[in-house]
Amino acid sequence: MDERLQAFGRLLKIMDELREQCPWDSKQTLESLRYLTIEEVYELSDAILEKDMPEIAKELGDLFLHLVFYSRIGSEHGAFDVTVVLNGICDKLIHRHPHIYGDVKVNNEEDVKSNWEKIKLGEGRKSVLGGVPTSLPAMVKAYRIQEKARGVGFDWNDAEQVWAKVSEEILELQKEVHDGNDPVRKEDEFGDLLFALINYSRFIGVNPEDALERTNKKFIRRFRYIEDQAELHGRQLTDMSLAEMDEYWTLAKKMEWA
Repeated sequence: MDERLQAFGRLLKIMDELREQCPWDSKQTLESLRYLTIEEVYELSDAILEKDMPEIAKELGDLFLHLVFYSRIGSEHGAFDVTVVLNGICDKLIHRHPHIYGDVKVNNEEDVKSNWEKIKLGEGRKSVLGGVPTSLPAMVKAYRIQEKARGVGFDWNDAEQVWAKVSEEILELQKEVHDGNDPVRKEDEFGDLLFALINYSRFIGVNPEDALERTNKKFIRRFRYIEDQAELHGRQLTDMSLAEMDEYWTLAKKMEWA
């Protein structure tokens, strides 16, 4: 037997045993697993950003467990099982890749994305944006919305046009901050600027969520260095001046560049 199939079969067997014999596993529901799955996805995301291959493999294993767990619970309700789940995704992939499994011709990645969206609409989806989950974090959602719109040709032509839009939104926000007294309008303008920046990120090949998370991690590293130095010198951050903290911040940056 293929080692991959053997490993997957082993996981299915263990899942059955846990569901039938373990007090904790036997009590889980689709709802109780949901937040745990979300946590696992974020842990995988962290590992990917850190380029930690062993950790990525570990987190993928955790996700496989969750997928098998959901399938087992579905089978207990007579709704679906792992066979239905796997055949469903196989059928969908074949249907949405007619350039591989049919006679459709494509020239590049953009053609593939465009065909994908057209096929989904043909499957009965009423809106191109209908496949974007409402509960996605706002930045991820904006990025996916823009990608979906691009799939049917609703997009800017080049990065220069998008940057012009970013510059326009900056001026509109500045004007609202300077002249306006309406907090709702300021929020709207700020949102428009973020949306435009996310749009620009697509055109320069940067994932905004990954970029911001890397900056978050960078800030945490540098701020913790300030905290460590303060403790080393018997100081409290609240007793230090901004200039003193900024000196340590600069040292932290130099250490990263060294």
